[in-house]
Amino acid sequence: MPLHFLTAERAPDAGTPDVPLVNSGQDHWRRPYRLGPWRVAIAAMTLLIAAYMLISALIIGLAGSPDGALTTVACAVVVIAFALRLLRVGIWVSPRGLRRVGLVSTRTLRWREIDGVRTVQQPVQWLGLPRSVQGQALEISVRKREPLRTLLTDHSADFLGRRGSFDRAADVIEAWAAEHH
Repeated sequence: MPLHFLTAERAPDAGTPDVPLVNSGQDHWRRPYRLGPWRVAIAAMTLLIAAYMLISALIIGLAGSPDGALTTVACAVVVIAFALRLLRVGIWVSPRGLRRVGLVSTRTLRWREIDGVRTVQQPVQWLGLPRSVQGQALEISVRKREPLRTLLTDHSADFLGRRGSFDRAADVIEAWAAEHH
C-alpha cells in the first residue's frame, strides 16, 4: 500500500531546479518538501508504543479481562491515529491554494486570498517547544484578514539540521504563490 503522505511528490535534489509542479487535477495536494528525520522518528516511536499497547491488550484479553483489553485497544488506536496525523502535519500546495495541516486543525487559503509569501529572520521555536532560537521563517500575509502564524521554520521537525532543505522548500512555496497570484 503506497503511503503518499510520507514523501514529497517531487523530491528536491541539488541538480533539479525548484519550480512549481504542473498539475492536471484541482484537488491534488502535495507537500513541496520531504518529511524531516525528527518527525519520522517521533512518529516511529509513537507507533512502537502503540505496538506494545496492542501486545498488552492481547495479554490482558487472554488473561480473561475483555473490558480491559478493549480499553487498551481503543487507546492504541488513538495513539496510531496521532502518529498518522503527525505525519500529515505540514504545508501542502495545489493549484487551488495553500493548505496548512496541523495536529488538530487544517486551514486552506486560495491563492487569490494570499498577498505574499516571504522568508524572514526572526526568533523561532525549536522543534515546536517553548524555547526560541534565532532562525528563518516562511511567513504569509493574507488580504483583509489577521496575519497567519509562521508557515515553516528552519528549526521545525522537518528542517532541523537541514538548512538547504528549508531554503528549497521556501523557494518552491514562494514560486507557487508567485505563479498562482
